Amino acid sequence: MTEREKMLAGELYVAADPELVAMRRQARDLIFSFNRTAPGEIEQREGLLRQLFGKIGPQFEIEPPFHCDYGCHIYAGDQFFMNFNCVILDVNTVHIGDQVMFGPNVQIYTASHPLEAAERAKGPELGFPVRIGNRVWIGGGAIICPGVTIGDDTTIGAGAVVTRDIPAGVFAAGNPCRVVKKI
Repeated sequence: MTEREKMLAGELYVAADPELVAMRRQARDLIFSFNRTAPGEIEQREGLLRQLFGKIGPQFEIEPPFHCDYGCHIYAGDQFFMNFNCVILDVNTVHIGDQVMFGPNVQIYTASHPLEAAERAKGPELGFPVRIGNRVWIGGGAIICPGVTIGDDTTIGAGAVVTRDIPAGVFAAGNPCRVVKKI
């Protein structure tokens, strides 16, 4: 099993693996170009993001700056909007539904590390997928932690730290994020 296969399977893997290093470098080059486009260079931005993402719907808007690890593990649906300064650490897959909006500074982490210090010091990492349903709004500054699923039609409040799954059709906020009310 390759280090990339281990990474996507949620197993411990070595991030310094040459294949993974080359993939991150390629993603960084695309991100560098994207983040330096002028506001009117819409076609150039779209082309760069289509090269970067694993999949992205026909209609989307992503405001630079944007940062990610690989890009190819991000799958976004149609009518996706991401505001300024968002980060997606996609060492595992990130699935984003249709008509999803991110406020500024939203961060999605699939990356994780062993909890035991002795194991963590050895260097291997791991990651867990994140899923975001359709018609979800994630408020500015929210952090989505590894392994989380957010259901359809849900709103996540600004500054929330989402550490566990959030069901469909609710407003959830806080640190840790919890359901505040059904919508």
